[in-house]
Amino acid sequence: MTYPDGHQGRLVTSHSLVRAVLADPRFSSRYELMHYPLPGGPEGELPPAPPGDMTGMDAPEHTRFRRLLAGRFTVRRMRLLTDRVEEITAEHLDAMEAGGPGIDLVQAFAQPIPALMICELLGVPFADRDAFHGFVTALMSLDSTPDERMAAMTGLQEYMYGLVLAKRARPTDDLLSDLTTSDLTDEELTGVGGFLLGAGLDTTANMLAHGTFALLRHPGQLAVLRDRPDLADQAVEELMRYLSIAHTMVRVALEDVELDGETIRAGETVTLSIQAANRDPERFEDPDRLDLRRRATGQLGFGHGIHLGALGTHRPRAAILCGLRHPDDAAADHLLVRMAPEQHELDPARRPDRRRIQLVQSAQDHSAGRQSSPVVRLPGERRPPAHGPHPVRGCCLRTRHLITAT
Repeated sequence: MTYPDGHQGRLVTSHSLVRAVLADPRFSSRYELMHYPLPGGPEGELPPAPPGDMTGMDAPEHTRFRRLLAGRFTVRRMRLLTDRVEEITAEHLDAMEAGGPGIDLVQAFAQPIPALMICELLGVPFADRDAFHGFVTALMSLDSTPDERMAAMTGLQEYMYGLVLAKRARPTDDLLSDLTTSDLTDEELTGVGGFLLGAGLDTTANMLAHGTFALLRHPGQLAVLRDRPDLADQAVEELMRYLSIAHTMVRVALEDVELDGETIRAGETVTLSIQAANRDPERFEDPDRLDLRRRATGQLGFGHGIHLGALGTHRPRAAILCGLRHPDDAAADHLLVRMAPEQHELDPARRPDRRRIQLVQSAQDHSAGRQSSPVVRLPGERRPPAHGPHPVRGCCLRTRHLITAT
């Protein structure tokens, strides 16, 4: 495919080949080597990843950070975090009910829950959480101007650096304090905080919002999950496959690599369509259908290889599970009971700017190109949908869905 800057690179769409590229150390994740694949992106060479941003690192640097972090995601820490997220979820559901009809699901539920989860993990003091959430809201809002987003990003970075210094001086029982005992510098710890924020915030918020929307659009599947709460873990995997929130990932060949009979030359940028891979009929039967009984093992919604693991997947999964159903099957403190379709309906007319994500069509477009050649390089071939910001950070368009009482 031809990239916006004229670079001749590749588009990979099949599940098996996307998985292979993500697992192959001959493909780099370093930002400064990449060509931006989507129209409207930054011009010129991308800057390297800042210290601590594991998304833009390769081994052995990535290995160093991964080992430090993995050892601190203990069973105890994850259990305490999950318990706290359950409490936060119940509190927000109470507030939504008290607020009456006309609820913005993103503002009232999907955004604050992962933001507060990050606060709990990093040990953000309660007195600072309104300011922290203000930065996050400005960063994620569709209504923010570029200057407002840049100001929010700067504010978050400055706040995170100050938090690192505070944890060094007076450590508390949280991940950031624990990491101050490692050999990481203040700048690296600040970057790790930003990485954890980026790894769990946008994806989780989008999964909560779009997952709820998908279930309300498929009442038969919602009924399955309400009747079979034991399918919750399986349902989260299927929703991640079906929605593919982080729709695009990017890698760069460090040397000539043979892939599906094609030679990818050193220096070529390879764009990976996660949406198309997760809708690949060779991997998933009837892939355009949402089926919560499906075992979507191997879905690539969180990627694959060294950039996948406890660091990037357990926290979002925990928040999604807590949001969509309570671990106690008899409890009513979960969204699927309180926001059941017979009690509420979606109001599509009140979505700002009528923005929508064309999940099925984009996957069908990729499938059409994939059937003849899973590795595509010619100008004019099918591309990943161009409705998201920087693909290497795995973010995508944030869409509000409003729920109103009937």
